[in-house]
Amino acid sequence: MKRLLLLVLLGLLAWGWSERAALSAFPGILSAYSAKEFCSCRYVMGLDTGYCQAYVKQWLPLSELRDDVPARRVEARGLGRSASAQWLGPREGCRLLP
Repeated sequence: MKRLLLLVLLGLLAWGWSERAALSAFPGILSAYSAKEFCSCRYVMGLDTGYCQAYVKQWLPLSELRDDVPARRVEARGLGRSASAQWLGPREGCRLLP
């Protein structure tokens, strides 16, 4: 039993090492997705805040989702990373900010 557990652990470590680039990008994806989708839901589709918060809800929770209504800008923070999206206009929609 201990050998099987050790073999599984070594397999997971090997997989994690081979996928290290993708795994390191994951925390940024959560906040970027949430900021962009909330911005699109809120300002492109014109839906209310409660609906849009439920729409972008993930299994991994965000630590913060801030909606700056006058600037039409959204900031999402999760897993130690943050991302912002802003509504640019009716033809451009929302875009992630650098």
